[in-house]
Amino acid sequence: MVCVNSTAADTSDGELIAETLRGHREAFGVLVRRYQDRLYNAMVHTVGNAEDARDVVQDTLLQAFRRLETFRSSSAFYTWLYRIALNTAASRRRRKQVPVSVDHARETRGDEPVDAGPAPGERLEREERCRRVRQAIALLPEEQRAVLVLRDLDGLHYEEIAVILDLPVGTVRSRLHRARLQFRDVLKRATFHGPGAAVA
Repeated sequence: MVCVNSTAADTSDGELIAETLRGHREAFGVLVRRYQDRLYNAMVHTVGNAEDARDVVQDTLLQAFRRLETFRSSSAFYTWLYRIALNTAASRRRRKQVPVSVDHARETRGDEPVDAGPAPGERLEREERCRRVRQAIALLPEEQRAVLVLRDLDGLHYEEIAVILDLPVGTVRSRLHRARLQFRDVLKRATFHGPGAAVA
């Protein structure tokens, strides 16, 4: 049996999953702490706001716990978790039927933690850049947004993205290329119009 408390940092995902399935729920808690922040940061950009991202992550982790015995080690645990999160986000979006808008993104821009390190001017400038990036991502088509977030923000490999989105690697590459072009175009127009301007 793995001693979760003393060796959590060195315990592999596979060992923690096995311990969880044996009835040691604290092992799943280690997995949650290991991945929840990373998953949340990705979901903020995927769903467009912090509140929905928190709900998606919470629902995802609950589903993952309930379905853990269906996990197959042929893929990474985080890849499996991410796929559940994307499906959860899509289900919530269909239920709400409310498109993500630039105005909605602006309303939620203050929800993310603020780093106390930089000077106020630098922090405001960085927050403004982050706001524009979130706006530009929110305006991408859903399929392009997903692949851009997975690759450029979360740093997943093409093969991992292909598994998550259930797509050929070639399709992932072409979607990413289109997403990057459109993202740059939207971001350029947002920057040209200036802070607070509508992005057509």
